[in-house]
Amino acid sequence: MTLQQQHNLVTALPLQEEADFWRVRGLLVATYAITSLGFNWDVRRWDGKRFHHATDDWLERTASRVQLWERVDGQLIGVVNPEGTGDAHLQIHPDFRAIEPEMVAWAEEHLAAANSEGQRQLEIFVFDYDEQRQQLLQERGYTQLADGGVTRRLHLAQCTPPPVVMASPYQLRTTEPGELANCQRIADLLNAAFNRNFHTAVEFQNFTLGAPCYRPDLDLVAVAPDGSFAAYVGIAYDDVNGHAVFEPVCTHPDHRRHGLAQMLMVEGLHRLKALGATDVIVDTGDMIPANRLYDSIGFTEVCCGHVWRKEWCL
Repeated sequence: MTLQQQHNLVTALPLQEEADFWRVRGLLVATYAITSLGFNWDVRRWDGKRFHHATDDWLERTASRVQLWERVDGQLIGVVNPEGTGDAHLQIHPDFRAIEPEMVAWAEEHLAAANSEGQRQLEIFVFDYDEQRQQLLQERGYTQLADGGVTRRLHLAQCTPPPVVMASPYQLRTTEPGELANCQRIADLLNAAFNRNFHTAVEFQNFTLGAPCYRPDLDLVAVAPDGSFAAYVGIAYDDVNGHAVFEPVCTHPDHRRHGLAQMLMVEGLHRLKALGATDVIVDTGDMIPANRLYDSIGFTEVCCGHVWRKEWCL
């Protein structure tokens, strides 16, 4: 079948019901093993966009902002969705990349935002290995920016995690999000570690209650003597692919330089290996201290990507 024939058998439609969440998630799981690392979102990122919120209004938040492409037999093959404002992310089955120009065109019409110069603007992140998408964006007037990100991976099947060394007087335990007070401790830690002010107990508890990738035994904290959470490592797990994601990894500014994040990550590796996980990833930017931590544990850089931006007159 030619690419044109393939394209003619595809229909575009908006995401509009609960079942569509699971269809997109199924596409992400099914394509993980047949695409390059990072080509599509991991399930943690998709679950987070829905469940890591204080309100259960996902369909309202995504109305007119997520577009699906499916074959005539109903098989979902492509999705365009935003993460913030003025950005677009393409999730696609690798056998149907002929529809990418249509997907980008839809994103430009529906997801672009006004910038400070009064122009319309859209940003799309592309890994450097994806020359096909880079060429498409160049042809459509996009420019690569300096902003980027790096994905690091550790093959668990090929390594034995070191012993967990507990930093006294801290204690290692799981988050126990059934108690809202513990969720507030996580929110306080995230706000302090990332210099934010918007994380809440309810949004975290909603994620733990609803996200399919969440496992309470893989949600690890270091507890300070005063009962506050000093460090946190959340580990999402895709049991179909044996694939895990460290997200987030953080330490409160008052408790840094004690090896707490490293201790939690190593404990997480032991737990993942016991589950039969085959690989773990962590996404980073140019945060040198964090990257030194990941490298010391055994993560290696697999791929790097950059943001591409297009600006045009209103």
